[in-house]
Amino acid sequence: MQKQRINFYLLFFFLLSFNFIWMKKSISQLLDIKSPAKQVIIYDHEADEVLFEKNADQIMKPASMAKVMTAYIIFDKLKDQSLQMSDTFLVSNKAWRMGGSRSFLELNTNVSIKDLLLGLIVQSGNDAAVVLAEGVSGGEEAFAREMNRYAKILGMNNTYFTNATGWPHPDLKTTSRDLVILTRNIINNFPKLYELFNEKIFNYNNIKQSNRNPLLYSMNGADGLKTGHTNESGYGLIGSVKKNNRRVSIVINGLNSKKKRTFESKRLFNIVFRETALLSLFNDKKSLASANIWLGKQPQVDLVAEKAFKKIISPLELNKTKIKIQWKDPIAAPITKGDKVGDILIDIPGKELIKQNIVSTQNIDTMSTFMKAKSILMYLLYGEFVVK
Repeated sequence: MQKQRINFYLLFFFLLSFNFIWMKKSISQLLDIKSPAKQVIIYDHEADEVLFEKNADQIMKPASMAKVMTAYIIFDKLKDQSLQMSDTFLVSNKAWRMGGSRSFLELNTNVSIKDLLLGLIVQSGNDAAVVLAEGVSGGEEAFAREMNRYAKILGMNNTYFTNATGWPHPDLKTTSRDLVILTRNIINNFPKLYELFNEKIFNYNNIKQSNRNPLLYSMNGADGLKTGHTNESGYGLIGSVKKNNRRVSIVINGLNSKKKRTFESKRLFNIVFRETALLSLFNDKKSLASANIWLGKQPQVDLVAEKAFKKIISPLELNKTKIKIQWKDPIAAPITKGDKVGDILIDIPGKELIKQNIVSTQNIDTMSTFMKAKSILMYLLYGEFVVK
């Protein structure tokens, strides 16, 4: 009575779309990246995995990439409504006198949070960063303590901030891995506010200011985040690109020119999107098959994958991957929604067979004693195993 039913699906025809994911050993071999940057990390958001790293835990100076944490704190206070975009902060003498990149704020003027954020993000304004720090915490040193509190909460274990700008300081430090943690959290936690990083132009005081992130002008799907440079740190960049429903972020640092920073960040993004593909299955909880029920109040039940599946593979592996769904048919009642009733077998060439659970979509009770007897009799007489 219990017969084996196996449905075969070619993965190529099964997928409506595909993205990209990671298994550390295979992907590092797959990418085989050599980079002149001193520190590199490449992170896939859908996979929640690092695809490549070079000196990712090596201490480095963040320079203006530290301003991403300044933005993170302001975003958090906007989210909990302790700040509003229309609120204003006063431009102090300290902020007005800040050197380096500036957003051209005027001394003793009141500037809105929105304009300060745009000055911070688009123009990388040191003056805007100090105004925000003083407005939130009363002083930049107190704000730096707040930055370090946030860093600890986020798990940025090798980071220590000394100011809101990334201005050189002996104790200022971070790693490329910690900056990826910050990047992941600012994108996940503040998706609407994150859109400010994609602003290319900010006009203030009749001065047109252009975003310093070169990726925004040269890569489809680029929407953030921040460049940085000091003589000590070299040229660095946190970049994020979303393409084909897949987001990848990169942190590079320690390059010796703007031109090399732009070239290397674009090169790394192009390698990742060209050489890897995200195998993404079962995200929509659609029925994969219908199974017959033995002695149940309903004759059939729909089967679905217990959870979504994502994995980074090469495009060639994607074309040759197959999946198989199997269960024993009919399935005996009673069944509880979510019960495992079979397996999904994912066969990627050259890799160990992967098993996923297939589960019931509903509760099905057993028949009454009379209906059980009738169903069993019909099966014995006619080979039918359910009463419809």
